[in-house]
Amino acid sequence: VQLQACGGGLVQTGSSLRLSCEASGRTFREGVMGWFRQAPGKEREFVSAIRMRGGDTYSADSVKGRFTISRDNAKNTVNLQMNSLKPEDTAVYYCAARNGRLIISAMDRAEEYEYWGQGTLVTVSS
Repeated sequence: VQLQACGGGLVQTGSSLRLSCEASGRTFREGVMGWFRQAPGKEREFVSAIRMRGGDTYSADSVKGRFTISRDNAKNTVNLQMNSLKPEDTAVYYCAARNGRLIISAMDRAEEYEYWGQGTLVTVSS
């Protein structure tokens, strides 16, 4: 199984970026896919996740209203539309996936995810 993330880059404050993560090797139609991020010198933190069946989402308070997660089951892909970016959003963004269902309150737990992508760097300049 591979998770291939792309879409990162260097942008200015207030700009937008769209990250995409494509899974290959298996489908996650009954599972959950999501995004975590790790800023320099900080711990990895949850960003947003989505149930591939049904589309229920859960996002960190820090990104609510600015980031939107979506999925395309036909392409086995999850996307993260990031608007109104701030310098504190600067981080390496990692795509994650798990096979089985997950209660919404557990979707922010990194240990619940079985597969991880290589990360894509997002840098927001002030």
